[in-house]
Amino acid sequence: MVEPRALSETFAASTQLSESDFAALAAAGYKTIINNRPDGEEPGQLTAAAARQLAQDHGLNYIYIPVKMPELTPEVVAQFQAALAENPGPILAHCRSGTRSSLLWTIAMAKQTDASIDELIQGAAQAGYDLTRFRPLIEQLAKAD
Repeated sequence: MVEPRALSETFAASTQLSESDFAALAAAGYKTIINNRPDGEEPGQLTAAAARQLAQDHGLNYIYIPVKMPELTPEVVAQFQAALAENPGPILAHCRSGTRSSLLWTIAMAKQTDASIDELIQGAAQAGYDLTRFRPLIEQLAKAD
């Protein structure tokens, strides 16, 4: 099974999911899956349509917000924030390595909480995601409306 890395009590990020992960994630108590990996990014990866069906089969909400780093915009962050707000937790977001998903969560938290960017980057690092190189992007998108 994929190993979720918790960034908060209600949010974790992980690497790409496989078919067998959905049952295990549901059994572990997750309620929502957010897929941040575009279809076709790597040969053989689970498609969003197949993942949506697997999620539904296991009683999980499924949100598809594909992200390529050059296309990370305020609109994508707003979609991610809406997914966090409108879906039950705990939530697991995934991409190839988990970095894009943890980056999106960090930006969302910088926009909607009192936590400093330093605290959020440190929290991501404790979960195994080094976001220090993304600090300028986090600052920029955290200020965007």
